[in-house]
Amino acid sequence: MIASVIVGYFVSISLITSSFYKNRANNYLSLSIFLLASLIHMDILSIKVDSIVLDILNLLMLDFLFAATLFTYFLIQIKHKFLDSRRYKWIYFPFVGSAILEISLLLLDLYGSIYDIIIYYIKDFTSIIFNIVLIFLSRLLVLKSNTVSQEKKPWLLRLNLFIICIIIIWVLTRVEVSVFNSMYTTYVLWVLLSLFLWWVLYYGVFKLQIIVQKEEIHDYLVSKKVHNAQIKKKVKSATSSKIITQLYALMEDEEVYKNPLLSRLDLATRLKASESYLSQIINQELNKSVVQFVNEYRIKAAKNLLNDPVFDKYSIEAIGMEAGFKSKSAFYSAFNQNLKMTPGAYRKLQRAS
Repeated sequence: MIASVIVGYFVSISLITSSFYKNRANNYLSLSIFLLASLIHMDILSIKVDSIVLDILNLLMLDFLFAATLFTYFLIQIKHKFLDSRRYKWIYFPFVGSAILEISLLLLDLYGSIYDIIIYYIKDFTSIIFNIVLIFLSRLLVLKSNTVSQEKKPWLLRLNLFIICIIIIWVLTRVEVSVFNSMYTTYVLWVLLSLFLWWVLYYGVFKLQIIVQKEEIHDYLVSKKVHNAQIKKKVKSATSSKIITQLYALMEDEEVYKNPLLSRLDLATRLKASESYLSQIINQELNKSVVQFVNEYRIKAAKNLLNDPVFDKYSIEAIGMEAGFKSKSAFYSAFNQNLKMTPGAYRKLQRAS
């Protein structure tokens, strides 16, 4: 139980202190996880401890702030225009309004009165509705978004689904405590929260951050028009063929090798040739396989990025993805096979020279 809370605080702190994770979106995710861990922590303490400070924190309804910060995280990830509108700030109104109501009750000495009880139940019900509406709205916006990449969208949807499950269990705990005066679903909530936090830190955020870095590298290259200039290959007229010429054009002008899902069939289709004929002509004229030919371009692109100090802040895996490799293992294997060293060793060697 306490372990899930500790993990929650650890994850939230890691997101804002680590240079690898640090960005605007993760700042909001960090705050959301911190609030979620705090809400669970307060639920645990409220069972064992009778404290005025704890009562005040519970009455502030941090649930409202959690929903708003998490919704903001999704908006940033999909680059939604609502972030720049004046209406955006209104998503924090329920939390601010809740705080104002509590201050008013304190100043008017209405704590313990019928008004206090009515307001508490209204806020409690409203916070549940508010969280449900925003988390499902987030899911809808991610599904409909055209600005988020196909690599990032599945992760965001999985994160969203995890939060939906937590909110459902959270609502059930409220119902169980109020109606049956028991806490069995609370234990389920704590277990689910622990699994969620470990997933976020060790799989979710790490993998997503690699994708984010890859997108940043790509955007930088596009904005600076630095498309990893490749040396144009001069094909001798004796061995020249229309297909080879077109193949070089696809690689150097369109940079199709940057597509991690690029297959021999894709290239053959673009060149209006059969797969077997394409393999045969590349083997005959260039003395290499299709995979070797494509990977040479990817390695060249990766070397250019690893050579440039501008990209030192980005992980090697993100650079490999931008170069067109589907996975870290594929990148390392091809790089090591070609240069007899790992990408990390190559980067260190270039900095030392």
